[in-house]
Amino acid sequence: MMTEHTKTDGLPGMDAPELPQVLEKARPRNERMNSEKIECNACPVLCQISDGRNGACDRYANRSGTLVRVDPVLLLRRALADREAPMVAFAGRVAVDDPALLSEGVPVAAAPASWSGDLLLADEVFVTGVGSSTTYPDYKPAPFIVSSKAAGVDMVTVVTEGIFSYCSFKVKIDTDRFLGAEQANVRCKGEVVGHVTTAEYGSQMLSLGGVHHLTGGSKKEGRVTVEMMKALGNKQAVEFTIDGGSQILIQAGRAPIVNGVEEKRMRVGCGSATIGIFAKQLFGKLDEVVVVDDHITGVLTEHQAGRCLDMRASGIKMRGRKSTPGRYFQVANPGTGWGGTDIADPLSIIESWDAATAWPGLRLLMTSTTGEHASWYVLDEALHPVEQEMPVEVRRIVERIGENCEPSLSTVLFLGGAGGSLRAGVTENPVLLTRAIKEALVNVTCGGAPAYVWPGGGITVMADVMRMPDNSFGTVPTPAIVAPIEFSMKLDDYRNLGGHMEYVRTLEDALRRGAWHNEGAPSALAWSQLPPANPWPLARPPLLG
Repeated sequence: MMTEHTKTDGLPGMDAPELPQVLEKARPRNERMNSEKIECNACPVLCQISDGRNGACDRYANRSGTLVRVDPVLLLRRALADREAPMVAFAGRVAVDDPALLSEGVPVAAAPASWSGDLLLADEVFVTGVGSSTTYPDYKPAPFIVSSKAAGVDMVTVVTEGIFSYCSFKVKIDTDRFLGAEQANVRCKGEVVGHVTTAEYGSQMLSLGGVHHLTGGSKKEGRVTVEMMKALGNKQAVEFTIDGGSQILIQAGRAPIVNGVEEKRMRVGCGSATIGIFAKQLFGKLDEVVVVDDHITGVLTEHQAGRCLDMRASGIKMRGRKSTPGRYFQVANPGTGWGGTDIADPLSIIESWDAATAWPGLRLLMTSTTGEHASWYVLDEALHPVEQEMPVEVRRIVERIGENCEPSLSTVLFLGGAGGSLRAGVTENPVLLTRAIKEALVNVTCGGAPAYVWPGGGITVMADVMRMPDNSFGTVPTPAIVAPIEFSMKLDDYRNLGGHMEYVRTLEDALRRGAWHNEGAPSALAWSQLPPANPWPLARPPLLG
């Protein structure tokens, strides 16, 4: 019996937005297809969709026998302070002189009062891949191939949504807490969706998603992975557990929550660096400082900084493995305590005091690399550290250590390999696009956000999701991630790499009619102002020379 979705039985339909993007009339039906259904070929699933229902991805729908893209195409507009008020986000169909549109009762968005209504300022409008539709099957040209002018130069931007099976998120978590050992599995809803990678300066890295988790495991693993990736890319909070490590809540642009505790500070440096930075400020106010760190614990009087200040040796004997003077490795195990170790009592990393060198009354400061943990001790007659109230002038320096710690954040970077369908949507000879990108003739963006293209073969792009528009990511149930991507270049360069010149359309035509395969029906549009941190996609060198 034919179900609502070919290969995706049981996935419910959802109410569609009221502003669909019309893509094409009904596809020719195969012999087994119900006559009331149409086939969507926007991805390999090939959903057969009843009238009024959505496909399995909730991105395409059947509206009276017409396949529509239910989300609007997102346009970015650059606000020029000397010409207009800042553009605020609004959504609606493009305002054209078409009575048919007005008779549909579809709301047309209001623009700022000072806006002239001219949509054709090409150097201020950029069509993004968000909501644009895909190139599947691979031979189709990209939905939007838009000509424009930038600084008087004829440009073209090829716009599409890519179906990415080969993609992942690289997550940077600013914390000293132990999250998990390198290569430890990261789980979401019990399924393995990634692993812990290296620890960088004050941060821990995770690799989440990837083709092996999307397609190489069980159906549940693939489904959980793609759901996790969509949520994480769309700046939503996702909870993870790490085998042998911590439970962590990650949301792009927010502080990570480790074992239920929100992180506050990214350390100013390792224990040795903290000693070096603040040695002169501490000099004269104490006799010894130990900065506790899971990686490199610093001891002031032994450290080169202390020697340069001619500090008297304290006679302290540390646990762990001595590296260079004043620098100790492995003073404790990794954990969520002082300085990313597993200790709650900092004195536990001190083995003893040399009676021939140490003296009663010796003043000792022990602090973590963030200043969140700090204690003040004075040696008694038996050379035992006795905790006392910290002097005000020392407390100020500990607070300065904290002041120099940046806020702890979770940074989520999308990493995807742009393969055959993306490149074929640009040119019939895809290797020419790859070469043009490597020669810096083509600027690659993701939803208008700057993308870093990795060296080596292929087109492997990486973008910060915080610089991408909200809700940039979707899914298809193959499973795979859907993400926007745009290729901008000079019109002559596009012609030289064998681009689909017959599908190049003006910005006016694109805004009036939408994707080239929509048979003349206007698109739903959504507008957003270019984020201040992002460069204008058509103004980056060397595109304009």
